[in-house]
Amino acid sequence: MTLSKIWVYAQADEGKVSTLTLELLTKARDLADTVEAVYAGTDADAVAAQLGEHGATTVHTTGDLGGALEGVPVASAIAAAVEAGNGPDAVLLGTSYDGRDVAGRLSVKLDVPVITNVVDLELDGDRLVGTEPIFGGTTNVKTKSTQDGVQIFLVRPKSFAAEPNGGGAATVAELSVPDTGATGAARVTNRYVEEASGPKLDEAAIVVAGGRGLGESEKYEMIEALAKLVKAAPGASRAIVDAGWVPYSYQIGQTGKVVKPTVYIAAGISGATQHMVGMKGSKNIIAINKDPEAPIFGIADLGIVGDVHKVLPKLIEALESR
Repeated sequence: MTLSKIWVYAQADEGKVSTLTLELLTKARDLADTVEAVYAGTDADAVAAQLGEHGATTVHTTGDLGGALEGVPVASAIAAAVEAGNGPDAVLLGTSYDGRDVAGRLSVKLDVPVITNVVDLELDGDRLVGTEPIFGGTTNVKTKSTQDGVQIFLVRPKSFAAEPNGGGAATVAELSVPDTGATGAARVTNRYVEEASGPKLDEAAIVVAGGRGLGESEKYEMIEALAKLVKAAPGASRAIVDAGWVPYSYQIGQTGKVVKPTVYIAAGISGATQHMVGMKGSKNIIAINKDPEAPIFGIADLGIVGDVHKVLPKLIEALESR
């Protein structure tokens, strides 16, 4: 049994649909007869092909929001469609800043709960069941809403693989945005884009991450040097982010980014549960730590018991000489 219709909140940057959106569309195909997307912006035509390729048959677009924050108009538009009888059985949103905002506002407008922190979805009759990790990722629980009405789920990145199904471009349809009054008065006046080079952390095939075992902030240069040599994205544990060594955008773990690269190199990271939640899905994990009892070795495919200050320079030197 499948649901009749699922809507996926779609996000894109400069005409490229986010990987998280494509992951949700892929999963939604297994759960519903019809999968459609909701998109805020004037360039729906530019993303319709990519959305259609991953399963969306229609893109409901709000059009120009006049610089408004997406949460208010998008939630209002979805709620209006539901109340008019034109909405979906369930709405899937990625755990992003805007995704959280839309989900929270939609929940209030429709008076239905949001099931958050979801890493898997399955059907139980006409209800979706979300799997959520608790206690730092050591235990999973399954949650569903027993309340009638639209089901809302916030899904964590990298919970599903994004796979195209060869569909044609989605049909673009206007989604009416009702008057939002004073709640829609906030405007985005400027955006700050952090400078970055190389692959994005949550999309990289190789990730090199450093932790407190590096000893001091200057030593993080070894992580960046190694990452550059193997065309990887540099990452970090929460400990050195909190210490101010690197920006929050580098953080991997329960309160940071979730990554699933082909190769994950953890240097000087002991392996706190909160960190491992964000990277344990990596295909090949290489751990470098001088403590043979470090928890990271429990999930590593290759463990190097050694001082990162000796191992990393030797590794960098070997790669530079190739």
